[in-house]
Amino acid sequence: MADSLLDTAIANWGPRFTANGVDASDFSRITSTLDSWDQWCAAWSRGAEEHLALGEAAIGEDRFRSAGEFFARAATYFHFAKFLFVHDLDQARVAHRRAVESLTRALPLLDPPGRREVVDFDGSSLVGILRTPDGAGPHPTVILIPGLDSTKEEFREVERAFLDRRMATFSLDGPGQGEVEWSLAITPEWDRVGEAVVTHLSSLPDVDARRLGVWGVSLGGFYAARLAASDLPIVATVALAGPYDFAASWPGLNPLTQRAFQVRAHCDSMDEAARRAKDLTLEGHATKITAPLLVIMGGRDRLFPVSGARRLVEEASGPAQLLLLDEGNHGCANVIYRHRPYSADWMAQQLEVPGSLPGTL
Repeated sequence: MADSLLDTAIANWGPRFTANGVDASDFSRITSTLDSWDQWCAAWSRGAEEHLALGEAAIGEDRFRSAGEFFARAATYFHFAKFLFVHDLDQARVAHRRAVESLTRALPLLDPPGRREVVDFDGSSLVGILRTPDGAGPHPTVILIPGLDSTKEEFREVERAFLDRRMATFSLDGPGQGEVEWSLAITPEWDRVGEAVVTHLSSLPDVDARRLGVWGVSLGGFYAARLAASDLPIVATVALAGPYDFAASWPGLNPLTQRAFQVRAHCDSMDEAARRAKDLTLEGHATKITAPLLVIMGGRDRLFPVSGARRLVEEASGPAQLLLLDEGNHGCANVIYRHRPYSADWMAQQLEVPGSLPGTL
């Protein structure tokens, strides 16, 4: 008997997995063994363990760069094991813990290496990964914000695009995300989140707090826009595939996504989740965006309508651009070559990174 949840996951998320570090052959091999959604978390966790073993072997042979890559890939696989597996939180918690452990092992072995930063917020803590390019700092820095079902463990390939252009990256788990989803619920008040993060980053000697950018994907694109609408010193913002009005899309969201929002918004029922979704809107906020804004949207996005992206660009008070990719799916994961380099180039220009403009070195 067909499993509609499993079919939904496989049909919708293959391009996203492979765009963010999952080997294409692994995706095909792992998903082909599944008969039901209940098997998902265990199967991807087994795949992650294979890469951990390869990392251990590499460590034993003093191949530390390769070990870091294997551990980082294992973290991504563990993340995707639990990314929407919210009906069995015991399994999800185990996979999540393994994802964090794997990435922590990878960080000092990556090139450039990364380090964990803990940010005090609302009686709890936010967690981010800071990576800086080669050379003396302080560095222009881009805050990377996940969406409803993504976390910092998914961002190695996104980080690479900015790091290659001499920008530091700060991949963040905010309220309802990754390490923070168990203690803090999803919130629309990302001006408060951003204030805590910017204050922390401003205290770090390798971060240039005068040149901070923001990039967010999916619901993280909404959060990024809310940051841009705040009074924080954000120089430029990229909002990739974010909703303008989350509640307007709620009835058409697939059951996996709806259930994930319920759990990560700490709602007791789906009715409460639907009510909470109404708080996630850019109405009354978009007009406060005055710094440069790049909005990226796929014409075949099944979650959020293109009309919302157009509305955000039209209402922004500062310079705003819409990059509409007609063939793009949600997150435009199937056409990353069309937007990931462009976003990084655009951000480098906005943050005035040397070499990003003609005649600069």
